[in-house]
Amino acid sequence: MHRSPLKNKTFRPVIKSLLTGGALALAAPMLAHADVASVDAAAKAVEPHVIEWRRHLHANPELSNREVKTAEFIAKRLKAMGLEVRTGVGLTGVTALLKGGKPGRTVGLRADMDALPVTEQTDVPFKSKVITEFRGEKVGVMHACGHDAHVAILLGVAEALVKMKESLEGQVLFVFQPAEEGPPEGERGGALLMLEQGVFDLAKPDAMFGLHVMASLNSGVIGYKPGPLMAGSDAFSLVVTGSQTHGSRPWAGVDPITVSGQIISGLQTIVSRQLDITHLPAVITVGAIKGGIRFNIIPDSVEMVGTIRTFDRDMREDIIKRMQTTASKIAEASGAKAELKMRSEVAVPPVINDAALTDRALPLFEQLVGKDKVQLIGLQTVADDFSQFGTQIPSLYFWVGITPPDKDASAVPFNHSPLFYLDESGMLTGVRAMLSLTTDFLSQ
Repeated sequence: MHRSPLKNKTFRPVIKSLLTGGALALAAPMLAHADVASVDAAAKAVEPHVIEWRRHLHANPELSNREVKTAEFIAKRLKAMGLEVRTGVGLTGVTALLKGGKPGRTVGLRADMDALPVTEQTDVPFKSKVITEFRGEKVGVMHACGHDAHVAILLGVAEALVKMKESLEGQVLFVFQPAEEGPPEGERGGALLMLEQGVFDLAKPDAMFGLHVMASLNSGVIGYKPGPLMAGSDAFSLVVTGSQTHGSRPWAGVDPITVSGQIISGLQTIVSRQLDITHLPAVITVGAIKGGIRFNIIPDSVEMVGTIRTFDRDMREDIIKRMQTTASKIAEASGAKAELKMRSEVAVPPVINDAALTDRALPLFEQLVGKDKVQLIGLQTVADDFSQFGTQIPSLYFWVGITPPDKDASAVPFNHSPLFYLDESGMLTGVRAMLSLTTDFLSQ
């Protein structure tokens, strides 16, 4: 996951909104029984299509910035609904506008489209058998994070809203976003590129809603959190350069593998010993290391790649500076050099939920699924570039459970696992929640 700063706004926290109660002064809603019943009926009516669409997408996954057939599939169905559709936004992104029968505000709804380089190990009849190349290696491709469900849910919401078009106040912008998992190295993509390429040209929303299916919650459960929810994400590469020599004569060169090991240990002390983690958590992870080609040759260089997760701009900048100092000084002590590079094109700010939108959504969620199935979740160190939209307009992001009710959601494989399993009944909760949020916001 994922992008570069949008001028200087990308990592600007929405602190003012959090302190003042949000940019939108909205009274807490209370749906009438008839309204809940109409939402349920509308969601149930589109559920067969949602399941059908999800299964097709699951069997035909595409990696980030390669969602060509996925985009065609989406656009075809949106056009069949009679919507104004725009394609090619952010390379493969799709947007569509539904104009209601009455004037009013605009709601934006977003779903991400891309799959992961994961070989599926589930035993569903529509499991992915797609193989492709990723970073020079043959890999399987799988919707191991549930983006297939996100697309299907949003298509279902679009179909339901089209049927109530004449009574709808305002308009709805549907945003199908590519490359949420991050564009390939050397490319740009995702929410930031969509913003730069006019994702809001059809209409700029007054508020933006998004959801994510989560294996850590049971089906029928909604997870929410006001304020900071998901971490900002940065990707880095760290190249350690030594001096190649024979493996039997390490003193004749400088071993970058040994130095790299020392640097990895040193990086971990930044979080464990140098930051005040009682303020906010942070993570530094080295995810891959590559160096050398033969058992008896000490190589010239080693490359490490990894991620940083933070919830605060100042802490993020402090960590990067400390990483540069730690790596360069450890390398210097052994006669090596270390060069840290941040991949600004995939940097993502934290997801920060607008306080007013969250306050208004909570009673809606409770009416839809019951208070016992609406769970306040803690800070999450995973990231999502939905946050880029939140730098432009008030936004709300929430989680939807998709682990069968008879299973322990804390013990099942998490998102991104080759064993990731989605209980399709959970998607109905996503459709119902999105419909309720949209119609409620537009009715105010």
